[in-house]
Amino acid sequence: MHAYRSHTCAALTEANTGETVRLSGWIHRKRDHGGVLFVDLRDHYGITQVVAKAGSDVLALLDGLRTESVVTVTGEVVARGAEATNPNLATGAIEVVADTVVVQSEAHELPMPVFGEAEYPEDIRLKYRFLDLRREKLHANIMLRSSVIASIRRRMVEQGFTEFQTPILTASSPEGARDYLVPSRVHPGKFYALPQAPQMFKQLLMVAGFDRYFQIAPCFRDEDARADRSPGEFYQLDFEMSYVTQEDVFQAIEPVLHGVFEEFANWQGKGRTVSPLPFKRIPYRESMLKYGNDKPDLRNPLLISDVSERFVGSGFGRFASIVEAGDVVRAIPAPGTADRSRKFFDDMNAWAQSEGFAGLGYATRKQGEWGGPIAKNHGEERMSAMADALGLGPDDGLFFAAGKEAQATKLAGLARTRVAEQLSLIDASRFEFCWIVDFPMFEYDEETKKVDFSHNPFSMPQGEMEALETKDPLDILAYQYDIVCNGIELSSGAIRNHRPEIMYKAFEIAGYTQADVDTNFAGMINAFKFGAPPHGGSAPGIDRIVMLLADQPNIREVIVFPMTQKAEDLMMGAPNFATPRQLKELNLRSTAEVKG
Repeated sequence: MHAYRSHTCAALTEANTGETVRLSGWIHRKRDHGGVLFVDLRDHYGITQVVAKAGSDVLALLDGLRTESVVTVTGEVVARGAEATNPNLATGAIEVVADTVVVQSEAHELPMPVFGEAEYPEDIRLKYRFLDLRREKLHANIMLRSSVIASIRRRMVEQGFTEFQTPILTASSPEGARDYLVPSRVHPGKFYALPQAPQMFKQLLMVAGFDRYFQIAPCFRDEDARADRSPGEFYQLDFEMSYVTQEDVFQAIEPVLHGVFEEFANWQGKGRTVSPLPFKRIPYRESMLKYGNDKPDLRNPLLISDVSERFVGSGFGRFASIVEAGDVVRAIPAPGTADRSRKFFDDMNAWAQSEGFAGLGYATRKQGEWGGPIAKNHGEERMSAMADALGLGPDDGLFFAAGKEAQATKLAGLARTRVAEQLSLIDASRFEFCWIVDFPMFEYDEETKKVDFSHNPFSMPQGEMEALETKDPLDILAYQYDIVCNGIELSSGAIRNHRPEIMYKAFEIAGYTQADVDTNFAGMINAFKFGAPPHGGSAPGIDRIVMLLADQPNIREVIVFPMTQKAEDLMMGAPNFATPRQLKELNLRSTAEVKG
């Protein structure tokens, strides 16, 4: 028999009754039933109940061990009685009567329990992540992650993509986030940068003649954490294709994403559905109007409407003056709120103020009768005409976001989500995908008082050179697109600008000289001068995909060893000061240590 195990802790069934077996694992929990000790033995695969009989040597040994100690148990498999069967365990029909026990590793007192799913502070969970990972839910999340990546890789190969690895040590480039820099020992004073994304390398692979590239790529960005973004590093499904239009990119990646989400939609019996192919395409400006952002959650049935014109000359002077000043009024429906008290509407207004806005106006309606100061001053007839135009019923109220377009749009988007959550309108059993398309190529920066790129400077403008030379820059759209699921942006992508003369012109509009482009993007612009195919791609985030499938609110729950929100690794003690010897080898001096 093997030194440690003849079976895993999930393998034994009634068919093994009478066999002598050997199992190894962690003591998950113990139960003393009148001198008979029951031990749940756990390994990566599952749990088997071990029985230590009264008066036996193994009972005293097991009873003296703390949970999470590692033991090897040899014993006979016996069938449980019908009343003792555990249908929740794969091994629930049997138990192993321990004959011998070998202690492989005795556990000290635990800083946090493994049995159960009680919440513990983040710092404890991350400092003892190896214990946290033994817990059932987190262990399952990480296994799901592995399965999802394997599925993605298989589906990409089936779609004709070839996997390549791009450099980790590379040059710094302006990508919109701060770089992580690595000092060079052999080139004093010079630094490598960890890639924020393999963007330039994957485009260079297209220039090099490889037609369809993909990679499960690590990316590094020195940016702050949030619920759907890990600080420091993350992984993405990076891909690029040659000789493709925007629609070709969609048709290539949609079956991969749809297939993966369908494959794992019923994970742990969740029974969720996935929006059908092809995914919905929503122009950027339409998304900003109807949903209040460019990453809409389509499970939310509420739609925002612009009602500015309806308040021209209105008796509600505040909105009338806002519209006369050239600003906007947006309306968010509140269906079926006739039975809601005034407090519901006042609380929404207070919430808006807590988010930093002036407030959220509202009008109530019950059996067709309007209430509230806005409705009173605007007038019954005008309110009813507005409600009819918006398709509202006699018991549907309204919220209003008014002011500068950008602020009103943001508030309306947040309020749309808040109202839907308060009224339980969001269907958690669905995955709803969409593409956001037709992003503006440029925007006006109020701080710098100049035109700048709005999304991705390397995208091909719609209309190409002719558009750049003849259109108002703020009217030019780009072949840029985002893929969104349930209000989470999975990735941005684009058909690339592969022609140097168009790239120079686009950057010129944004205030950059040809020399700026040649200096900052030398590798790519030089390559394009030697024959570059039209190409495009995207890079859906692996961590966010798994977060959605695992139904977790925070991305840390699907990453094996995440950092804290302050980008610290509490378990390994990183970041930390370098030793004087290390600094000397790198020709560096730490100002932080000098100040300290």
